[in-house]
Amino acid sequence: MKLIPAVLFLLTGILRAVPPDWVQVTPAAGWQPRDSQGECVFGNRLWIFGGWFNSQEAPPRDVWTSADGNTWQCVQPRAPWLHSDLAMAVTFKDRMWMMGGWHNGRLPGHSASNQVWSSIDGVHWDQVTAHAAWSPRLAAGLVVFQNRLWILGGTENYYFGDDHHLKNDVWSSADGREWRQECAAAPWSPRAYHQAVVLGDRIYVMGGGNYVPAYHAKNDVWSSADGKEWRQETAAAPWHERLWFSATAYRDRLWVLGGWSNQPSQNWGDVWHSTDGRNWQQLRTQTHWKERHEHSVFVFQDQLWIAGGHARPLSSEVWSLHLPENWKPEE
Repeated sequence: MKLIPAVLFLLTGILRAVPPDWVQVTPAAGWQPRDSQGECVFGNRLWIFGGWFNSQEAPPRDVWTSADGNTWQCVQPRAPWLHSDLAMAVTFKDRMWMMGGWHNGRLPGHSASNQVWSSIDGVHWDQVTAHAAWSPRLAAGLVVFQNRLWILGGTENYYFGDDHHLKNDVWSSADGREWRQECAAAPWSPRAYHQAVVLGDRIYVMGGGNYVPAYHAKNDVWSSADGKEWRQETAAAPWHERLWFSATAYRDRLWVLGGWSNQPSQNWGDVWHSTDGRNWQQLRTQTHWKERHEHSVFVFQDQLWIAGGHARPLSSEVWSLHLPENWKPEE
């Protein structure tokens, strides 16, 4: 009987030593492979909507949901919004929200949007405003902070713009209808395809840049306690500068996952985390998803999830990763 505590101690040590790893929840979800879709966690379910199939057709307008990441249901095949390519999405005040975005790819009649839409069920969508105070744009940062929606940066044009279309303004709203400008020109450079994340009592803006006609990308990190005053946490994080990556907050850390950079054209499949935006560590796992960009990232059921994205080709995979309660990053 005296051996039992020792055995339990040994088993506990072994379990603690097992590193976190990615699990493929499904190699092919029910929705058509895509990237640049909206995503959120709402009603204890995963949601994706819209996105991009190719640049020679209008973006999809379907809405899908899942309680487990494996089985997905299409609740709305044709939502009333049009600009679902690189739109911004979030959960706020017991509703799903989607705003901005791009329509019609490279086709005639292409446009960016400053419409704001919300829904309580993914089936019925209400147009909160047809013209928000911020200029029409796509690929901006969108977060919930201090019980308000915040829009940060973005671009007013996609395939046909230049750096003059990039933004570094900051706007906030308590209801999605009335917006106030918090900062006309933040000290971080005008950019799109970046990420904004809330951790603790600060908003973080990181990475991004521009795609065409003049590609440039960043790996800097900035933070703010009020959206007005900003400090640079680092001019160059250890992760490669990139566009079209995903980021979130999980277990009191910032997370950066995947993305794309040019010259040469390269997808990324790395995963980085930080408690402060200055000091970063790479999470290395035995099992991993294929490198990709413009994929969805969720925090759901105390796990990190990724879905879809452009993995050359487009993907409809879903993966999840759980950190043990006693997990500590490698020194």
